[in-house]
Amino acid sequence: MRPLLLLASLLLASPALVAKPNVLLIIADDLGYNDVGFQGSKEITTPNLDKLAAQSLLCTNGYVSHPFCSPTRAGIMTGRYQHRFGHENNPAWLPQDTVAGLPLTETTYPQLMQKAGYTTGAVGKWHLGAHPQFHPNKRGFDEYFGALGGGHMYFPDTRGGAEYNIPLNRNGKDEAQTKYLTEQFGEEASSFISRHAGEAKPWMLYLAFNAPHTPLQAPQKWLDKYSQIPDKSRQTYAAMVSAMDEAIGAVLTQVETTKQRDNTLIFFVSDNGGPNLQAKNGSNFTNNSPLRGAKGMVYEGGMRVPFLVSWPAKIKPGKYEQPVIALDFLPTTLAAADSADLTPKNLDGVNLLPFLTSEKTAAPHETLFWRTGGPGGNNAVRRGSMKLVRLGKAEPELYDLSADIGESKNLAAEKPEVVKDLVAAIADWERGTIAPIFQSPQAGKPAAKKKKK
Repeated sequence: MRPLLLLASLLLASPALVAKPNVLLIIADDLGYNDVGFQGSKEITTPNLDKLAAQSLLCTNGYVSHPFCSPTRAGIMTGRYQHRFGHENNPAWLPQDTVAGLPLTETTYPQLMQKAGYTTGAVGKWHLGAHPQFHPNKRGFDEYFGALGGGHMYFPDTRGGAEYNIPLNRNGKDEAQTKYLTEQFGEEASSFISRHAGEAKPWMLYLAFNAPHTPLQAPQKWLDKYSQIPDKSRQTYAAMVSAMDEAIGAVLTQVETTKQRDNTLIFFVSDNGGPNLQAKNGSNFTNNSPLRGAKGMVYEGGMRVPFLVSWPAKIKPGKYEQPVIALDFLPTTLAAADSADLTPKNLDGVNLLPFLTSEKTAAPHETLFWRTGGPGGNNAVRRGSMKLVRLGKAEPELYDLSADIGESKNLAAEKPEVVKDLVAAIADWERGTIAPIFQSPQAGKPAAKKKKK
């Protein structure tokens, strides 16, 4: 065989020489831990996510870095605990505010992917700052379409709070909403994949749904599917999850029909646990079982989430039991793109590939941390199966998650040395963090304007 033909044959045949993978990061918003089929839900059907799960490693101890919206996204965008740069709260919708957003000093995931030779796109919820300097196109995304704030109305011409009625945005220009928003985001993501299929450059797409976050609004066909659910809030929420599943299915079908599935690295998570919002009958309409707690809390229900990693060319489907965190997406993606040399030295996330492929058997992280409310607020730390929770100035609580996933038996009195070690670990970690640089908007109150320095 001629040398050039031999080389071409090897490039096609050798899994070690496959092209850089495309990257698809899908984020749900306020999804309950047990509200998708692959997590055990018998009430809400999610066939498309279940199909993806069958092609994935299901990370059974998968976390995000915060129990509510914007800080989690800041962590994903940087691969760093957001507490290190003060992004510990949700930014208010204040387009004149140059502080409330992902600090410009931080290098972002898409900026690094651009350096790695990727076309980068984002579709959906942004929530990382309202000022034009924080716009996705300024933070590394070549293309953007979505809602820049923390949420949006789902149907055109429905009225809500000011932030929820701002026009959609395409690359810095206002654009009208034309249909149910979850469906529109799915179509935009599919269009991005179709446009860039077959190009020499690989692509990265950040697809951030605002579903099933409130307001509770769903198409009638999905409401009809769940007509047997007596509580209307739970019924609508279930319908919203199914609408999101349908949109994700359309996106995955586009990846498959353009013959890119085998070499596309896909991540799926929720940005936090389901919120503890009471339905009219007094029940909570999201389901985080068997976890304790909900969105906003540092118990497991706040930040332990459905967590999938899929790359058929490299990663075998199954389950992965060691704790992992969404901060790992950035370094894992750079390694997959054969661009690990671009990985910043200050990351808290790690490259998961050697762990997910069984090349390494140790845990990717010795310790994981969470905090809300700044220094002196609520803390949690996990080391191995032991997790310590400290709510403000209250006495620390200690749980063994391997035996007590629901955090029901406090072992602090039985294991004082473990408590002492984990409290010290929090103190050491906090020395590398700062206080929040902006505050979350107060419910029912106008956001305070910042004074110019």
